[in-house]
Amino acid sequence: MIKGFIFDLDGVITDTAELHFLAWKKLADEMSWLFNREVNEKLRGVSRMDSINIIREHNNATVDEHKLLELAAMKNDIYVASLDTMTEDDYLPGARELLTHLRQEGFLVALGSASKNSTKVLKQLDATKYFDVIGDGNSVSKSKPAPDIFLFGADKLGLKPEECIVYEDAEAGVDAANTGGFYSVGIGPEERVGYADLRFDSMKEATLFAVKNHFEELF
Repeated sequence: MIKGFIFDLDGVITDTAELHFLAWKKLADEMSWLFNREVNEKLRGVSRMDSINIIREHNNATVDEHKLLELAAMKNDIYVASLDTMTEDDYLPGARELLTHLRQEGFLVALGSASKNSTKVLKQLDATKYFDVIGDGNSVSKSKPAPDIFLFGADKLGLKPEECIVYEDAEAGVDAANTGGFYSVGIGPEERVGYADLRFDSMKEATLFAVKNHFEELF
């Protein structure tokens, strides 16, 4: 029986993807590195340090570890400053309604995000009240596609992976959910999240009713 839900943050609850893109772009421009939306797509669901290495490799750049940490911190400062512009109006359509519905029906809910700024984002959205557990980039050492962040969330909820449904918008996140033994709901195009157990084009379609209807035997 499904007792809990675990959500990625960016691209599922809210869309900070553009803020991330602009922050990476500003950093790349300062380094005279090539960075565009195609490269940015490879960063979806990936940790900050893995992201900076993807950008570095794309530019065939040699950068020592200390400098990489410095660049990652610079990008984070740019991004965090931009979060102050977020409000309660920045939920993705359908996300707040789903979280409210889950609360009403008594399901346990955890966040499973690679972002180390999740607490700030949730505060800006006034969304902390919907979550029993916050799992983020500070919670585990291995980022997606390793399943650690979802296993962390399930453990803190007191549930087994097979008792949880994960909502993800990234290929790495769907892979992490599937590897960890969770049921997965992909948000986005077939080519990105087609390996999920169930896929929707947007959060607006990914209602509790639709999920229950698909996983009928689990409820």
